[in-house]
Amino acid sequence: MDVTADPLTLLRERTSMKWRSFPADILPLFVAESDFPLAKPVAEALIAAVLRSDTGYVAPVNGLAEAFTGFAGRRWGWQVDPDQVSTTTDVSVAIVETLRLLIQPGDRVAITPPVYPPFFDLVPEAGGQVACVPLLNGQTGWTLDLDGLEHSFQDGVRAVLLSNPHNPVGHPHTAEDLTALAGLAARYGVTVVSDEVHAPLTYAEAVFTPYLAVSPEAADHGVCVTSASKAWNLAGLKCALLVTAGERMRAELAALPREVSWRTSQFGLIAGIAAYNDGESWLDGAIAALDSNRRLLSELLDAQLPGAGYRPPGASYLAWLDLHSLGWGDDPALVALEQARVALSPGPMFGEPGRGFARLNFGCSPEVLAEAVSRLAAAL
Repeated sequence: MDVTADPLTLLRERTSMKWRSFPADILPLFVAESDFPLAKPVAEALIAAVLRSDTGYVAPVNGLAEAFTGFAGRRWGWQVDPDQVSTTTDVSVAIVETLRLLIQPGDRVAITPPVYPPFFDLVPEAGGQVACVPLLNGQTGWTLDLDGLEHSFQDGVRAVLLSNPHNPVGHPHTAEDLTALAGLAARYGVTVVSDEVHAPLTYAEAVFTPYLAVSPEAADHGVCVTSASKAWNLAGLKCALLVTAGERMRAELAALPREVSWRTSQFGLIAGIAAYNDGESWLDGAIAALDSNRRLLSELLDAQLPGAGYRPPGASYLAWLDLHSLGWGDDPALVALEQARVALSPGPMFGEPGRGFARLNFGCSPEVLAEAVSRLAAAL
């Protein structure tokens, strides 16, 4: 199925954050919203719900767990027990409530910058303290610093908040790294909460490995939080999943307050069911369009901004740009906004390793992407 981004004239009619944060002369390539129209099965399910006035509370038995487990089995060969799947509002809430349940106030929680900026806030919201163990950036790409993580565990870290695939670098962590992490976490009694919201947007040459599937140790101490929100552009509909794979973690999460589940949006749940059950053809078309864009971005940067560092991501529609050589300072997104009228996500928001970087969202049309790079080049 061909999936193409909506034209700018239509996009500017949207009222979401991406299209209401800046004046109309700015190209918004910052927040992780895509410019694609809704998948037809999702739109039809939502319209049908409105027509039948199906706008009440979510039912305790609703079909979302089965929809997700079917998708996970088809997509990744991951056999998930529907009884180990529950829902809440969004991935951030899932992270906070899970950590709040599984750590003690003041416990240190490791994150791996450069990383999704809310991680820095979600940990203290849950009562913990952030411990940064930056990713390693080598010749072959980004990897977890397993030695650094072990040292943090030895120093008292009680949990890891993992991003897999990693936002902003788009790296699906390897099965080998995840297995090693699981072994270390088991040895030191550490909990791992794995945010896997970008997993459906993994490209053909990359491999997404669910954390809970790598070993019995991971299943025993891990929790996956995920959603259809990024892949199908449903963030505003508010529905996320909490997934466990072992009896111990199932029992732990059973202690979550009832309200955590009650906060799930009926529309988000309906959209998620449609996406997981009937949205794979659309998803494949979106991935094909994004794959073309991530390659186009390489060509555009090589031709117009050869000093920019860019490694095409293995997953997601987010590009992590190394702009040190442009001389735009620690936060090149400021120059991009003021001089090029292109809104990027500021690198320093992703932690200390993000200085000199910016994140670009290429979930747009090729024309918008080309215009954005042309503007950035002209700003030099």
